[in-house]
Amino acid sequence: MTVRTAAPVIDVHVILREGDKILLSQRGSPYGYGQWHAPSGKLDAGEPLISAAVREAYEEVGVDIEPDHLRLVHVVHHRQGGGSADRIGFFFEATRWAGEPFNREPDKCLQVAWFAAHDLPRDVIPYPAAGLTGYLAGTPDLTLHGW
Repeated sequence: MTVRTAAPVIDVHVILREGDKILLSQRGSPYGYGQWHAPSGKLDAGEPLISAAVREAYEEVGVDIEPDHLRLVHVVHHRQGGGSADRIGFFFEATRWAGEPFNREPDKCLQVAWFAAHDLPRDVIPYPAAGLTGYLAGTPDLTLHGW
C-alpha cells in the first residue's frame, strides 16, 4: 500500500500591531479581490519561517522587522479545496519595526489601512480571518479551517 505524503503550501502572515490597531491590506489581484488580509506570502524553498515573515513585511508594506521582534501567535491548517494544495499559515505578531507602512505593491494591493483590533472589516479573506480571530481570542495555538 502506497501512502501519499501531504505537500501543503506554507504561508507566513505578519500582524503589525500598534497598540489596539492592526494593519491590513486590501487585495487588488484576482484571489480575494477587494477583501482584506494581513501582509503575507509563501515560504520560499530553503527559507526559514522568520526570514519569510521579515521579507514579506518589507515586500508588501515597506517595514523592516528585526527577526527577534516577531512572535509566533497562531497557526492555521487550511483546507483549500477545489483540487488546490492545502495550506499551513504561520501568524506572527510584530509590535516593533522601522519605517512607516505603505502600499509597496499597488499592482496587487488596493490600499493598506489600520483597524481597531475589536473592529476589523467584515470582508477579511476567510483563511487569514481564522488566524486573526484565533490570535485575538487567545484560543489554542492551532485552528483547523475548512476541514
